Amino acid sequence: MMMGNVGDGWNRGITYWLAEQPAIVGFRWSHVYSWGATWSFLVASLAAYAVLALALDLLLRLFRRRRPIPLGPLPALHSLAMALASAAIFLGLLLSVAAEIRDTRWRWRGRSRTTALEWLLCFPLGTRPSGRVFFWSYAFYLSRFLHLLRTFLMILRRRRGAALPGVFRHSALVCMSFLWLEFSQSFQVVAILSTTLVHAVVFGYRFWVGVGLPVAARSGAVLVLACQVALTGCNAVCHLGFLLLHFAKGGCNGIGAWVVNSVLNAALLLLFVDCYVKTVVRRKKGESLEDDNGSSHHCGGHHHHHQNKAEFIEAKKEQ
Repeated sequence: MMMGNVGDGWNRGITYWLAEQPAIVGFRWSHVYSWGATWSFLVASLAAYAVLALALDLLLRLFRRRRPIPLGPLPALHSLAMALASAAIFLGLLLSVAAEIRDTRWRWRGRSRTTALEWLLCFPLGTRPSGRVFFWSYAFYLSRFLHLLRTFLMILRRRRGAALPGVFRHSALVCMSFLWLEFSQSFQVVAILSTTLVHAVVFGYRFWVGVGLPVAARSGAVLVLACQVALTGCNAVCHLGFLLLHFAKGGCNGIGAWVVNSVLNAALLLLFVDCYVKTVVRRKKGESLEDDNGSSHHCGGHHHHHQNKAEFIEAKKEQ
């Protein structure tokens, strides 16, 4: 009985701090009060990031630095930070979604006959970027800037061709996250939940390997196969459901931003396919797929909702 009370207390405490805290419930995306919420900040920060990353890569090339620069515990610490942040965002958003469904179900039944699943895929027209869900969307947006550091780690490790594709890939992901908030885009809840779940596993795996703990043989390949099949199927069905709801219900909020994100996703997909095809061709020709640091050739993530295959491949091969 006592253990049950302790467990209930923990559950209530976690739910309060991640979904019921006034700062979370009362959150509002604001150009004035939210850090990084302006278009000028987005453009300036990504421009500075691109310049610094490409300048670092050029500097290392000028000095003909071919071997990886020792980074000590930095990669493992970055992986730990990303894993913890992703896990917190996933749990917080999951609890917030449950709370929003609980608090607004009566309005759905009386006005628009919207179900919880329909709301997850299709925000009603006029949805404002405020409340629990958008608080965690904002947290996810901020975590994208922490993710940017990965580009510099790859450049310092002298991963072949990592600079330009990495800058484009990570910049596109930051832009997508910004658009979600700026235009209250539908479908973002599913995207954030799937992405943070995968990132928690991926970066947890990287941290595990980075600190020298043992891993099973070909464990990365197993993760790639299982997660890629599950996520690809899930996201394909959800995208189809979103489009059907958009036309059946008279529109979903943020459809313009969804179109822009789809274009960016298509560009990332082409980038990945091009890299993957080149890798297959090199393998058939018997060429080495090893970089100077002994890591296999890297193809970056190609899709914000389907970037997970590349992430897992990287986790398996970069260590």
